[in-house]
Amino acid sequence: MKTISKRVRWLAAASFIVPLMSACGGGSGTSDPAVRATTYGNVEGVNDTAASGTYFWKGIPFAQPPVGDLRWKAPVEPAAWTGLRQAKSFGNACAQYGRIYGPGANNTYDATIATTLNTAVGSEDCLTLNIWRPATITANLPVIYFIYGGSNISGYAADPVYDGAALAKAANAVVVTANYRLGLFGWLNLPQLKTGTNAQEDSGNFATLDQIQTLKFINKNIANFGGDPNNVTAMGESAGALNVYSLLTSPLVVNASPQLFHKAMPMSGGLATAAELPPGSIPLLQTVAYSLAQGNKLLYSLLIADGLATDDATAATYAATQSSTQIATYMRSKSPTAIFTQLLTRLVAAGLNSSSHIPEGVVVANTPISAINAGNYLKVPVLASNTRDEGKLFAGFLPLFGFPAPYIINDAVRFNMMANFNPDAAPTLTSADIINPFYLPVTKPGTGFNALTTLINNVSFVANNAATLNALKARQPTVWYSQFNWDKEPTPWNEVYGATHAFDLPFVFGNFGPSVFSNTIGGTANQGGRLALSGAMMSTVAAFAKNGDPNNAALGVTWPAWPQKLIFDATLTDKSISVQ
Repeated sequence: MKTISKRVRWLAAASFIVPLMSACGGGSGTSDPAVRATTYGNVEGVNDTAASGTYFWKGIPFAQPPVGDLRWKAPVEPAAWTGLRQAKSFGNACAQYGRIYGPGANNTYDATIATTLNTAVGSEDCLTLNIWRPATITANLPVIYFIYGGSNISGYAADPVYDGAALAKAANAVVVTANYRLGLFGWLNLPQLKTGTNAQEDSGNFATLDQIQTLKFINKNIANFGGDPNNVTAMGESAGALNVYSLLTSPLVVNASPQLFHKAMPMSGGLATAAELPPGSIPLLQTVAYSLAQGNKLLYSLLIADGLATDDATAATYAATQSSTQIATYMRSKSPTAIFTQLLTRLVAAGLNSSSHIPEGVVVANTPISAINAGNYLKVPVLASNTRDEGKLFAGFLPLFGFPAPYIINDAVRFNMMANFNPDAAPTLTSADIINPFYLPVTKPGTGFNALTTLINNVSFVANNAATLNALKARQPTVWYSQFNWDKEPTPWNEVYGATHAFDLPFVFGNFGPSVFSNTIGGTANQGGRLALSGAMMSTVAAFAKNGDPNNAALGVTWPAWPQKLIFDATLTDKSISVQ
């Protein structure tokens, strides 16, 4: 009887342990919570329970490196591996030229950002993703896939502001970030690269295909990390918001089975053509003709730099003597530095330096708004947002409107000012140390910094956002919108930036530590209100990711659908949330 009794107790324990391991999403035949299975092999991440209350995995490949013959090709499934692959550190940032919003020489935020501006940084071997989840055994958690911004020409998942630990824990969700190809490596329309055998690849929308490949990885693998593949929120900021809208209306996503995501959270972005906007607006979606002109200009510029032609006309003549295979081989032989050199000189001079979606109808809709109007989009709840002062981060565009340069310092000096700023010290800087006196005081009517950067905001972010949301609202009731109004930075950054573009990100991710803008946002004076507002914003993400509705008790108000909006703000000591 003792033997039988022991056997019964053992079986009872086993029947409890097996589902417990399954609920933890291990899927790797081991009880180590840092070891998980993917369709390509097992990965070992980090049990960060003590520090952040999460488990995380970094640098997991979701495609083969797009190098050599795979440059300007659709992403290819990664090769399977045997044994245990380490997933404890971020993969490389994708190839880009240095900007203050991108990585420095060390794949992270550090002082080298100021010394690598306008030079090649990152690597083409970069298609990796990162996963965070609470350090619990709970399964079927909501999944948040975040797509970083950077005008689709810069950015990287290893940016400290995108660390997913705090959001994963606060939202009780699995958070995924991923790199995608940028700029001319991510979107390029060049006829000689097209084979005629693969319409997706011939689209030139390689970065959009990277994002779709990431969603496919999530669908196939996220259950092993405790996530629910049937409850995925696609969330992105700035260019990431444009990418969310492109995915929402992509024929590949719309027709995918199983469904790849179930909620959309675009922050600071809309995706419209000039014809879909009020006169004088700046469209955030370029035409196919623009992308073709850009691709040809890049080819001609490289041929001229190599002494194979003297101008665009002779370059076109030379290119006509070469086969498509020869031109493709030639283009794939060029280093990122060679490509960025032509981009920052000849393409900029020709007004062809913007890189983004090519609306060719196979990967990217001919126009997302027309797709929405026709009902050819993924009908999921949408939570959109903007910041009140988006245009302050884009003051550099003011000369395009006939006004003088906005800053009296260059980006390297501005970066170092921010990096070395002590928010708790007595003020030593003023707006006059940064902003051209033409725009001061910032509150000057008509030509003050506030007024003219509001102009940029209205003709770009506001116009594109309203056009996209109005189209969605005509097709579905589940559309919400918020505006971030927090401008309690220490002097002078409250005037230089205010509630500007991207300043909502630390609040959404709960990360106020080292990053490009962290010192200008932080300090003890605003800490109470800042953290309270951040908590409410993370609770909003949690509610939306779980239920498809952003309303939650932390708001203290009921959030109506668009065109009404929720205002996220705070005093120095507490959150201040209202409805307009």
